[in-house]
Amino acid sequence: MSSNSGIQIPSRLPLLCTHDGVLLPGSTMRISVDTARNMQLVKSRLLKGTSLKSTIIGIIPNTRDPEHDSDELPSLHSIGTAGLAVQVVGSNWPKPHYTLLITGLCRFRVTQLLRERPFPMAEVEQLDKLEQYTEGDPADGELGELAQRFYQAAVQLVGMLDMSVPVVAKLRRLLDSLPRETLPDVLASMIRTSNKEKLQVLDAVDLEERFKKALPLLTRQIEGLKLLQKTRKLRPDDDKRVLAIRKGGVFPGRQFSLDEEVEDEDGDDNVLLEKKVKAAAMPEAALRVCLKELRRLKKMPQSMPEYALTRNYLEMMVELPWSKSTTDCLDIRAARVLLDNDHYAMEKLKRRVLEYLAVRQLKSTLKGPILCFVGPPGVGKTSVGRSIARTLGREFHRIALGGVCDQSDIRGHRRTYVGSMPGRIINGLKTVGVNNPVFLLDEVDKLGKSLQGDPAAALLEVLDPEQNHSFTDHYLNVPFDLSQVLFIATANTTATIPPALLDRMEVLQVPGYIQEEKVEIAHRHLIPHQLEQHGLTPQQLQIPQDTTQEIISKYTREAGVRSLERKIGAICRAVAVKVAEGHRVSRAESPTEQLADQNTENKVEDSGIAAPPEMPIVIDHIALKDILGPPLFEMEVSERLTLPGVAIGLAWTPMGGEIMFVEASRMEGEGQLTLTGQLGDVMKESAHLAISWLRSNAKTYFLSSGSADPLESTDIHLHFPAGAVTKDGPSAGVTIVTCLASLLSGRLVRSDVAMTGEITLRGLVLPVGGIKDKVLAAHRANLKRVIIPKRNEKDLEEIPAHVRADLDFVFASTLDEVLNAAFDGGFPSAVSHPQVVSKL
Repeated sequence: MSSNSGIQIPSRLPLLCTHDGVLLPGSTMRISVDTARNMQLVKSRLLKGTSLKSTIIGIIPNTRDPEHDSDELPSLHSIGTAGLAVQVVGSNWPKPHYTLLITGLCRFRVTQLLRERPFPMAEVEQLDKLEQYTEGDPADGELGELAQRFYQAAVQLVGMLDMSVPVVAKLRRLLDSLPRETLPDVLASMIRTSNKEKLQVLDAVDLEERFKKALPLLTRQIEGLKLLQKTRKLRPDDDKRVLAIRKGGVFPGRQFSLDEEVEDEDGDDNVLLEKKVKAAAMPEAALRVCLKELRRLKKMPQSMPEYALTRNYLEMMVELPWSKSTTDCLDIRAARVLLDNDHYAMEKLKRRVLEYLAVRQLKSTLKGPILCFVGPPGVGKTSVGRSIARTLGREFHRIALGGVCDQSDIRGHRRTYVGSMPGRIINGLKTVGVNNPVFLLDEVDKLGKSLQGDPAAALLEVLDPEQNHSFTDHYLNVPFDLSQVLFIATANTTATIPPALLDRMEVLQVPGYIQEEKVEIAHRHLIPHQLEQHGLTPQQLQIPQDTTQEIISKYTREAGVRSLERKIGAICRAVAVKVAEGHRVSRAESPTEQLADQNTENKVEDSGIAAPPEMPIVIDHIALKDILGPPLFEMEVSERLTLPGVAIGLAWTPMGGEIMFVEASRMEGEGQLTLTGQLGDVMKESAHLAISWLRSNAKTYFLSSGSADPLESTDIHLHFPAGAVTKDGPSAGVTIVTCLASLLSGRLVRSDVAMTGEITLRGLVLPVGGIKDKVLAAHRANLKRVIIPKRNEKDLEEIPAHVRADLDFVFASTLDEVLNAAFDGGFPSAVSHPQVVSKL
């Protein structure tokens, strides 16, 4: 007897019309209920407190288009499926509805519709008379042959699946345990079929016809799987794949959905990714790691969190330029012309680039140099790096290191962390797409340090030519060759760069510009750029060289040209207002107005509308004062040296060289020394050295009157103006001595003299650094004489010839020479110091 031969359904059934699909006997389906009739049926029959298992309802497929559905009861399909509601779930979002889980029992035919509201009720006739089949011999006749063929096709279909999956093994057991007459309904509900095809199976009341309707569907599914396996070229051990399976119920077991899409949608992507990995021309070590990760990816379901991480890793590895590079442009003449057009001055930097090009012509496997441009802001360190890349024909990438305090920014994060990513070096290579770009490491002197590590220490491997051929990023975890990358670092000072990092770089000093160079840069680059930025032309605005010099000397005081460019921009904006107003007046004048009489012209003048300015607008010193205001800087050197006890020193700052005034005063007291001006320890020690030397040589230079100690009953106060600025360093020693000698002797220091140098207790003058920047600062201040240590004479070769010609240099090896050069007529002493000549 059949498993459902004992099922007897009531002669009257409530009917549930559904668009969700076709329910076949022996299968389970979820049905969404949201129409008024169906909702009323659920409330009245399934939610009245009676057991769900005791309530049998009829499921009728609604063949009407759901978009044109209405409140009227559609024409009922003649055959439906009686079913049990296994589960009822209600919800109010997005609108009130119920979700029913229905298990199909048997077919029925609607004989008469008894009522339509509140829900349809019909008289039905049960159709599944299965006893006639089971009582006969299933192996005899055409029906038995059809049943056997259908069973074999079902076994073949399940055999194409992976039997290691428990649900597939259970399906195989169900094929043996279920009666043969239930197989068409069960298999038709599992495989991919259209609602129309399922409706044909439902309408097949005769068992033989049912087998004939379902067998082609099963055969089509098998052929589709065979074709899919053949086109995807599966490996022998992977020729059995689990198909997409959705949970449900199979009467009396579970329901399965065999989809013709055998693998994930991502299968083709994995094949494409594998091709990219093999075509990336990676080193052997990297290729081995990628293939290993690719094998893991194929075995991994997409739902695992590690799937996305592994795929991102492989895509990063594929996108890196392992073997892609650009060809260098090695034409030295063309490179020289391009560098000269882009930047004025900077001869040392240009010479170094041309040297690199020359060596690359002779040796093609040259490692990329690691340069460090050190100089004040605004002198063009970053722009010259971009110009070098354009000269070489390479890609350019800038990495801003200012404020970076995590070593993972350089080396990347390990893939064990959530949100891990490679460091800036590897990301930059991915961005440019070649393995020999120009990398500009901007502001390398402003790296920080925190609990996350020291990024300066992480840069040691990047900037070491002996190590960076196998740079290992934490994210990649495989070596990458950085030896062909041209690294250029920029910094304002080397004082804050760790010594180990500084030792790995070739330091090139970029000094500030002199006034003549700034004028040339302004007229070659800054003024044309600002005119273009403000929509002006040279026919509308002209700035003579005299005006440019006045802007440089009276409105800016810097080593670079940033402030100069801002001042030129302010002039362009003021002129743009005049030009725009002139255009407005011109447009407002019609031909009739142009022919108007004098009265009309008077009215226009009275209205306050200015006439269009004459072109070009030339900026002179009067217009300059109107636009930029009164001068910000005045040459006050001579005015500040009108009293004894004032001297001018030269200081070096990251912004360039500066002149520095040192002031001293004396008052009655107990011989104390007071120092103000935010001085560092080294500068305080220089002040004590100067006092000690002057006290010990007071009689020699006639600084004491009566007593041997000039500081007896006298207090000295030394002040370094600009008290908000921290000052330190040994180079102010000679300036302090000169200032105190002027105070104690009552003589004025020459107003056109500046000096620098470190002193000793014996009166020697030792060399200091930053000579070029200091001399340029003295030249900007219109000083005429500069006193520097004799051992710094070699540093004057870096100073332009016309600057050396404008200045009188005094090379001092002792403080006696300093004092003689700083005062008019020399500084008298009681004892002469003959030159010691070696007799060895």
